[in-house]
Amino acid sequence: MSKKLDEELAQALSLVEQQDTPAVVKPAAASPPTKRPSRSLGLLATLLVMVGALVALFLVGFKEAAVYATPVDQLLAAKEKLAGRKVRVEGELVPGTLAKRDTPCEYRFEIHGTQASLPVRYAQCVIPDTFRDVKGGGVQVTVEGTLKQDGNFEASLVMAKCTSKYDPNTHEMKGGAEAGEGPLSLK
Repeated sequence: MSKKLDEELAQALSLVEQQDTPAVVKPAAASPPTKRPSRSLGLLATLLVMVGALVALFLVGFKEAAVYATPVDQLLAAKEKLAGRKVRVEGELVPGTLAKRDTPCEYRFEIHGTQASLPVRYAQCVIPDTFRDVKGGGVQVTVEGTLKQDGNFEASLVMAKCTSKYDPNTHEMKGGAEAGEGPLSLK
């Protein structure tokens, strides 16, 4: 079989030598590239519509789910507008108002701003460790829940800010909320 192949190669070489000009392979004529603008534009339009729909969903769809943090004074000033909506309120615990009831398990307390105070009911058995009634006051509280028409606040979440600061020079906590008498008992 290799003998037959050798003969074919020799024959091809002799044909090339017989011609006056060397064999040059000419490239085929370049054809213009085919354009598909309609497909590209269609894909681009589809992507733009999808991005627009996602942006609209975020801007409009989640507006009702947003929870805004408001100081006590601003909440009470817009009481009619915010009643029944889920809101987050920031204020300071009024000293001496933290009370706990065991049956049904709930905490009641008041938080205040600069001009008004807000009674809060928290129907849970556990509160944060940093949420203590301090005689001197200064316990910053954030509550999340709904404001009722009667002006009471039904909290579903209570967060207390730690008022103490760590002093790296003395390695001690300074200015912390000293443990008060704890919550009063409601019976």
